[in-house]
Amino acid sequence: MDEILDLSVAQKLLAAQPFSNLLGARLVAFGEGAATLEVDIRDDLRQQHGFLHGGVLGYAADNALTFAAGTVAGARLLTAGFTIDYLRPAAGVLLRAEARVVRAGRTRVVCRCDLSTVDGEGTATLCAVAQGTIAVMAPAEPPIGT
Repeated sequence: MDEILDLSVAQKLLAAQPFSNLLGARLVAFGEGAATLEVDIRDDLRQQHGFLHGGVLGYAADNALTFAAGTVAGARLLTAGFTIDYLRPAAGVLLRAEARVVRAGRTRVVCRCDLSTVDGEGTATLCAVAQGTIAVMAPAEPPIGT
């Protein structure tokens, strides 16, 4: 990895994602093979039964998995694929996605993510788990003539 990423650099990368800004996502931990992403649960992120929409859980898993991979492989990453299992309806005031690297290879990084909701008293409840494979992109080609 040519670049050094820390929490502040990773937060800038997250802030450069318009969809993450729309959701109000925050990267609260980043380093040593792990990353934690949080999203406040708002009414406009709920589905028709009042629970957090599964798409928000999927977004949080995808980004947390990729940021965890970034702690060992740098910023030039793309999600190759992930699966998510919804364990119970997501209810609370905060969604927390905690991802960690399982195995880092030269071209692929496999990560796992636990997604929990936190209620008003601070009690966390596991609501989904995800696993993903993150592809390490080749270094960018320098412009011709440089």
